[in-house]
Amino acid sequence: MDLISAIILGAVQGISEFLPISSSAHLVLVPHLLGVETSLVFDTILHLGTLVAIFSVFWKDIVNILKGFILSILDLTESKEVFLKGIREVPAKRFAWLLIVATIPTGIMGILFKDAIETIFRGTLFIGVFLIITGILLYMSERHKSGSITERDMTFKQAIALGVCQGLAVLPGISRSGATISAGLFAGLNREYAARYSFILSIPAVLGAGLIQIKDIVTIDVSAFVLVAGFLSSVIFGYLSIKLLLKMIEGWSLDIFAFYCWIIGIITILATVMF
Repeated sequence: MDLISAIILGAVQGISEFLPISSSAHLVLVPHLLGVETSLVFDTILHLGTLVAIFSVFWKDIVNILKGFILSILDLTESKEVFLKGIREVPAKRFAWLLIVATIPTGIMGILFKDAIETIFRGTLFIGVFLIITGILLYMSERHKSGSITERDMTFKQAIALGVCQGLAVLPGISRSGATISAGLFAGLNREYAARYSFILSIPAVLGAGLIQIKDIVTIDVSAFVLVAGFLSSVIFGYLSIKLLLKMIEGWSLDIFAFYCWIIGIITILATVMF
């Protein structure tokens, strides 16, 4: 792994993690094109870079959510009724629990099925197929009537559904942000809120994966300088990608990402079959 490759892969991770085009697919396809090998630890470092990008954009939301969670726990020390009333009436408290509830199915799916899925669905053929599916989800969600639901009236059933959709991103080529944003739009969420909820919902999943793999960082055969370059590239391009999608979600169509996924998916399938 050289410096330029690390920077390119960091940029690919930062862009594809937040734009709905599947980072898992691109972190398989791009290294293949570059002729370099990556490791799970290196991929985790890049994912932690995108985590920093999320915090840099949504730090105010995250602080409010943490405050809401702490206050909600304090409510529970008073009575169950006060706790439930706070969740119903205070957006920050409700948002915190909507995230917690959605994270549960994601975590269960990741723990139970990730290894099996990575074994069964190995290879670029499956990546191409699932990229096409991601494109279909994006295309169909754009043709669904826009909603106005935010954290004030989002239900916990909807949160669970989005958590399940995020869990499906263990399938190579299924975009995490694409699946959750599309599911949010289908559920009637406000477009900006669907994107914001999707981004913040990714924090526990990325952080959990990072903590599991961080113990193996001493075994990676890459210089610290190269790791830092990849990490910083992931942070910078992740930040820019979040800002771009938040702008696009307000007035632009997601069709451009659907078409992109279809094109890359078809090319990947053809290349796999022919070569």
